[in-house]
Amino acid sequence: MRFAIHSATASLVVACALLLGGPSAHAQTASPALEDAPRVDKVIFAGATNIKASVLRDSIVTQATRCRGLLLKPLCAISKSSYFVDKHDLDRAEIPRDELRLRVIYFRAGFRHATVSTVITPVEDDQVDVTFNIDEGPGTTISALRMTQLDTVLSARALRQALMPQKGDLLSLVKIDSAKSRLRGFLWDLGYGDAVIADTVRIDAATRTATLDVTIDPVHVTTIDTLVVEGNEGVSTNTVRRLIGLREGSLYRRTDMTAAQRRLYETELFRQTLIQVPDVTDSAKSVIVTVREAPFTALRTGVGFNTTQFVQAEVRLTRYDWLGGARRLDIRAVTGNLLAGQLYGKSIFGSSVPEGVGDVDDRFLTPTWEIGATLNEPFVLDARASLSFGVSTHRRSIPGIVIDRGFGANTAFTWRFANRITGSAIYQFENNRVEAGDLYFCINFGVCGLNTIQALRSAQQLSPFTLRGLAERADDALAPTRGYKAQFELEHASALTASDFRYNRASAEFSKYLPRGRSVIALHARAGWVRPSASTAEAIGLDVENNSILHPRKRFYAGGARSVRGYGENQLGPRVLTIDPMRLTAPEDSAAGFCTIASIEDRSCDPNIAESGEFIPRPLGGNTLIEASIEYRFPITQNMKAAVFVDAGSVRGQRLNQPTGNRTGITPGFGVRYNSPIGPVRLDLGIRPRLGAELPVVTQLPDSANTYRLVQLNTPKQYDPLEGGGGFLRKITSRLQLHLAIGEAW
Repeated sequence: MRFAIHSATASLVVACALLLGGPSAHAQTASPALEDAPRVDKVIFAGATNIKASVLRDSIVTQATRCRGLLLKPLCAISKSSYFVDKHDLDRAEIPRDELRLRVIYFRAGFRHATVSTVITPVEDDQVDVTFNIDEGPGTTISALRMTQLDTVLSARALRQALMPQKGDLLSLVKIDSAKSRLRGFLWDLGYGDAVIADTVRIDAATRTATLDVTIDPVHVTTIDTLVVEGNEGVSTNTVRRLIGLREGSLYRRTDMTAAQRRLYETELFRQTLIQVPDVTDSAKSVIVTVREAPFTALRTGVGFNTTQFVQAEVRLTRYDWLGGARRLDIRAVTGNLLAGQLYGKSIFGSSVPEGVGDVDDRFLTPTWEIGATLNEPFVLDARASLSFGVSTHRRSIPGIVIDRGFGANTAFTWRFANRITGSAIYQFENNRVEAGDLYFCINFGVCGLNTIQALRSAQQLSPFTLRGLAERADDALAPTRGYKAQFELEHASALTASDFRYNRASAEFSKYLPRGRSVIALHARAGWVRPSASTAEAIGLDVENNSILHPRKRFYAGGARSVRGYGENQLGPRVLTIDPMRLTAPEDSAAGFCTIASIEDRSCDPNIAESGEFIPRPLGGNTLIEASIEYRFPITQNMKAAVFVDAGSVRGQRLNQPTGNRTGITPGFGVRYNSPIGPVRLDLGIRPRLGAELPVVTQLPDSANTYRLVQLNTPKQYDPLEGGGGFLRKITSRLQLHLAIGEAW
């Protein structure tokens, strides 16, 4: 016996049949004590193997009493208050309907003969367990699939990407409907906005198989006939039309509509935006854009504190649609180091200063500031082009370490090649003067010669010209599950760009996301290369040629929450060890003697007399970088996901007065993610197999003027964080690196 049914109406048919007279396996075991709506302690799905319990649980009304959140578990254990516990009482009238809901879920998944019965079991304290006994029965499989295009529009690749169930697969109406939706989307992207996808299912009851026929009818090409803008008052209609980028006579496509909606939101000009198209089967479409404007002026202020900048205050003024045309003006002013003189050295304030700095000069404790203004012009000759200008000046400081003064300007021209694919040409001019001790320049610039350091203390210009390409084709910014992200940068700085630091730099980054059911495989790669120019030495005022001087912001660093996660932030790559000289002159429990001030001055002191725990490793960065990662993300509960990953990276560069070296690391790890309202909260634990390394050591000694001068010791340190013992537990924990962040790593 054979019959045909359209899958779009199958769920309705089976539900009505079951309600009107289909077989019912409902059975309850009740007792008089349960008549007053007992509380549901557990909901159990016995026999469910092909559909996850979480899917079944979400489809029914009967729910178990449970704690309202993972962090509230300790409170739920000691209190049954409704503030902590989400309580659910048994509703007997819903039990038969829940059975029907479960049978419909199984029917749509391809198990058309599934049956469900219910057993209610009393437990202590007037509670019950509800068990849904499920007999899934045999599945109905597809014996033949025929996909027919009335007009050949879609490629074979697009048909495959629709993920229509194939021969031998279960007859899942859910997957068929999802595939039909993808096919309609593909056709709409090509300009066939009224495409019709019809399917017919023929069931052979004897063999429990089905033939599936899918007919694809593009119907006709759809175009935008009229474009209407409503609700705008201060923003001109012409500005709204240029923002959305839709034109009369152009193809009516899904990608253009979603991009138009996104561009309206990105301007922050509107509280609400709505793009509607009347549902008529006409090839000429009317597009109605309705907006509700937001205030054109926004003023934001804030006050805070931290251990480095003490009390801080910020004021930000934004003027939207300034002088019309969706032009935007941002003005920002920030000041810090407020009350630094009174707070420095009190409690936690000033704790970020390295050991050995001693008293801090008052000039480090005077107020800092940063003032800047940015003007964005969203339309330049063409709606796809935008231009921005910015100016800024600043005075920053870290007590006892560095004072940085400077001013700068920048401009950027951006062209939108396609939806979420842009290219930019950027020029940035920056003039900086840095006041710092020798140690700062030695670590951050990688050069320790006194003549070079003296030259770096004068005002210098960093003015690169950059070409940047960006493609953001992932489905979510914080937790992507499909698509890709790609970015590349080419950067040049020379006399032609008015830069004293001269170099060529290239970098690229790519991420790909492959869905596997509810799980995701994420792939990531990053590479970088930079080469300083020998003319930098002459530009900053040095008499000798030095082809290794590079601004620290232009080096490459690896390690951290979004890099090789077995390492701390920037800790993969060439490093230098710093130490308070007093730790060398009187090391604790040292059997090898100790250094003297004289041996430190003449650099003959052997730093290996001090344990590794006395040293602070500091990254120097590198000239080349290669990173690669693979991560498998999978759900464990409705709001929790887990991940396992392997990260690898290599940073190569100039070590501190040492031969060129590189550092490579491969670190596996695992983590969990919690879906919070602000995005996934990520906790990752990376495992570092190798800990020890031979690293150069620098320290500093005070001179007669009570300032510090740099001393690099001749002998490197055999650095090993496990030095000094500590037992098996320390050997394990020292190899673990914990990272806490918002959003996926990439």
